[in-house]
Amino acid sequence: MTESGFVLQTQKTSSQLHETSLVQTARVDPKAFGELYQLYVERVFRYLYSRLRNVHDAEDVTAQTFMAAFESLPKLRDDHQFASWLFTIARNKAMDHFRHVKYTDSDLDGTHAHLKYDSLSVVIQSEQSASLAKLIQDLPEQDRELLRLRFLAEMSFPEIGRMLHRKEDTVKKSIYRLLARLHSQLEE
Repeated sequence: MTESGFVLQTQKTSSQLHETSLVQTARVDPKAFGELYQLYVERVFRYLYSRLRNVHDAEDVTAQTFMAAFESLPKLRDDHQFASWLFTIARNKAMDHFRHVKYTDSDLDGTHAHLKYDSLSVVIQSEQSASLAKLIQDLPEQDRELLRLRFLAEMSFPEIGRMLHRKEDTVKKSIYRLLARLHSQLEE
């Protein structure tokens, strides 16, 4: 392992230990849950906004997600899997939202007010963004979900694997193949 690889691995391990420590503290002291909230609220919101395409709905479902996580924290089996657990809750809350709300075509076409969290404007600020948006929109939902989890929720491959009940290597290969396919389609 190179020196920079070692430093990166040490930083990841330190971050994971800090997160695990926060979860353990929050189990004993509910006030400590606020730090977990601060650590994840932006990532959860970006993920939900990319699914719901509406600022107010994303804010509401983000709040519901953290309320459910707070109430269910004693049921979390493995403190090391907090991120996967939290995003599973967010995903389920988004699905619940879709079951209860009927959208019109204009709600789904992405014409809502521009927001700094809009996944395409954040990730790519170039003349290719319209082409990329079309390619992403045409992907199957399961592929779009992988992109959301990896790039908007900033989840690691192991976290995504645990959340989706897939092997880490399978997730990694799926994402890399998906990115390669998008890249080749953009070049065309």
